[in-house]
Amino acid sequence: MRDNNIPCTKTLYNLLWNGDLPVTPFQLPEALSRRQHGKPRISKRLNGKSIDLRPAEVAKRVQFGHWESDTVLGRKKKVEPATFTIVERLTRYYLTIRISGKTAQGVANAMRQLYHEFGKNLEIRTITTDNGSEFAAFSEMEAYGTQVYFAHPYSSWERPVNERSNRILRRFIPKGKSMRNYTDDQILMFSDEINAMPRKRLSYRTPEELFEEYLDQIYKI
Repeated sequence: MRDNNIPCTKTLYNLLWNGDLPVTPFQLPEALSRRQHGKPRISKRLNGKSIDLRPAEVAKRVQFGHWESDTVLGRKKKVEPATFTIVERLTRYYLTIRISGKTAQGVANAMRQLYHEFGKNLEIRTITTDNGSEFAAFSEMEAYGTQVYFAHPYSSWERPVNERSNRILRRFIPKGKSMRNYTDDQILMFSDEINAMPRKRLSYRTPEELFEEYLDQIYKI
């Protein structure tokens, strides 16, 4: 006879994704395979403004100047260097910067480098980024006039352009290979090569071509 005090499977999964069980989804691979995309778990901790507050125009990808960012690791070790990545949503223009580690300080230094080297040339209206601890102080970038929004945990599909670009980067930096094997210039060069690749989504034009065209339009105004 069935014990009515035993919760059903659906209830257990709901408790898991709500953070009410003493385990995480990553400890239960079966839970990750059951997770439905498009229904992110409500986070109890956000580094800043939620993606839910982001203007609807950003999702449409019709306006230039909206970006997505993340970090990429070679080896998953605390003392390992990493690569900070950021991509413009409309043109797919992609930038990569080698940082000392997957830390808030490393990410902040990368953004300061971008603003210092390019100034307003990047036209960064908004950035949608991961909610990891390395982005804990990322909201400080709003001092530069950029609005920052954070995706929900375990919701990489909320930054699809960045995720696709990072997968291309893996052709140059395979998983498991230390970032120590690459120089700062090499990491930058990888993004140059990626930006020179024609894309079907861009009618077989390159991100570099489109990005420069939009900048030219801005400077003519």
